[in-house]
Amino acid sequence: MVASFLATAAAQAQPLPGDFVFLRDIDPSILQDIRYASSNNFVGRRLSGYDAAECVVKRSVGLALKSVQAELAKQKLSLKMFDCYRPARASRDMVVWAQNGRETPAERRYNPTLPKKDLFRLGYIAERSQHSTGAALDLSLVDLAADNSAAFDPARTYADCTAPEAARAPEGSVDMGTGYDCSDVKSHTASRAVTPDQRRWRNMLVAAMTKQGFVNYSKEWWHFSMPGAGGQAYDFPIRRGSR
Repeated sequence: MVASFLATAAAQAQPLPGDFVFLRDIDPSILQDIRYASSNNFVGRRLSGYDAAECVVKRSVGLALKSVQAELAKQKLSLKMFDCYRPARASRDMVVWAQNGRETPAERRYNPTLPKKDLFRLGYIAERSQHSTGAALDLSLVDLAADNSAAFDPARTYADCTAPEAARAPEGSVDMGTGYDCSDVKSHTASRAVTPDQRRWRNMLVAAMTKQGFVNYSKEWWHFSMPGAGGQAYDFPIRRGSR
């Protein structure tokens, strides 16, 4: 019994590879809502490899995020992480989902005008993701002075991701004009279909991230990467305590 416990503890204590770190160890003030570790995502279940809801990044990326957070804190804002390092097996999980021939109403909330089999071809999902290198991130902004208490209810029927904020699934973040992971032209960072306030929030996020060397993906207001920080793709699972 003792030997089994020690073996389990040792396995959990294995260091992260390739200069990866837990973002909480760099800056615990950055909010996290790691969506692929839950059922609150476009697949509707936890993705393979997400054994814990933890943001894992390359150390240089984490330090840059810490600098972004310090600037945002002056305005009573915070980053909120939706996805960070993504095990390669999770991307393969997405491929299987896209090709299973089924489209449920809950799934259609995330791609209301596009068949899910076309999402890879159109650039909304990548079969080989930069996330697996530890250099790509999905995130939003949170107004710390606002009421962010509304929680996702899996039993409730929400409007699709392009609907007004009050009708969409709550995300506890500012209104960027669409929900996270919304595969639609309205999610394009420079979309003209959003309101002036939504445009202001998008511009603020892009400006804060760009200042620290991040580059936004034009089809997703939430997706940023750091050139040169990546390298090879990894497939280790995300587990608590595996520092």
